[in-house]
Amino acid sequence: MIVFLITSLLFSSTGPGGFELGIILGEPTGISAKMWFDRNTALDGAISWSLNDNDDKLHIHVDYLWHDYGLINGSNGLIPVYYGIGGRVILADNAHLGARVPVGISWLPGGAPLDLFIEIAGILDIVPDVDFDLNGGIGIRFIF
Repeated sequence: MIVFLITSLLFSSTGPGGFELGIILGEPTGISAKMWFDRNTALDGAISWSLNDNDDKLHIHVDYLWHDYGLINGSNGLIPVYYGIGGRVILADNAHLGARVPVGISWLPGGAPLDLFIEIAGILDIVPDVDFDLNGGIGIRFIF
């Protein structure tokens, strides 16, 4: 994730958001980053912690996202619906590894360097056992 952040800062982007950094609140909660490749595609990720359990579990996920601007028309900024595919790892005594399928909505307000978003992600863990899970959250990222 640190390599992702450093790489994102070094290379510019032509997408509507460039490089973004902020927080995501939900399950799990943590630091969120996004790097746009062009107007429709981006890579997002988070380093976060589960607030659902008593023990500390570090969650790391990275997703490749596609954005659709035609579903919701915004009078003040862009409101893309996005979907993607990615992966997640939970670092704990009982580590997990799985695939993520996020779906969400972003609001990129005109004139403000912000990305406000809400998402839900279906997760299919394959390690240590095959299991289905859901993550979700709301967040805000500052656009650099």
